[in-house]
Amino acid sequence: MIADEASLSRLMALSRKGDKQAYSVLLKECSHWLRRYFARRVPPHQLDDLVQETLMSLHRKLASHDPSRPFLPWLAAIARYRWVDHLRSIYRAEETALDHEIPIDSDEEQVAARLSLDRLFASLPPAQARVIELVKIEGHSIAEAAKSCGQSEPLVKVNIHRGLKKLAALIEKAE
Repeated sequence: MIADEASLSRLMALSRKGDKQAYSVLLKECSHWLRRYFARRVPPHQLDDLVQETLMSLHRKLASHDPSRPFLPWLAAIARYRWVDHLRSIYRAEETALDHEIPIDSDEEQVAARLSLDRLFASLPPAQARVIELVKIEGHSIAEAAKSCGQSEPLVKVNIHRGLKKLAALIEKAE
């Protein structure tokens, strides 16, 4: 059987009335349709799980289908939501895996980074180095940095911009 709108709507109506055979055929046809739908969206090893999750959602939402409305857009909406949930779970799993793989920096690396930064800052005028340190490294606001250094806020912004531009040029030249 080819899963067309009329056939699926008829099977859905019979399934909602309790026809087990119609429900079995509906699930089988939906499974074929979902496989084609997801085949372009997920890797093959994730296909079976996603089809099963979507069929479970279809089962839970069976009573919510409005028989006066087309079946395939309803099924496609369920499939899309399952797919988005699937992507979210994959991204969460990847983020969690990355969190566990990041090694804690040793003191030696922190000291070496600080020495490199200090050498770079030595090539800047002190006013530029100080506001970059306060705003970009320590996380102070522009207003806080201006108050701490005795500079106006626009001057702090200009010093940060010019200092970062000079640092970028120094780093490019070194490479």
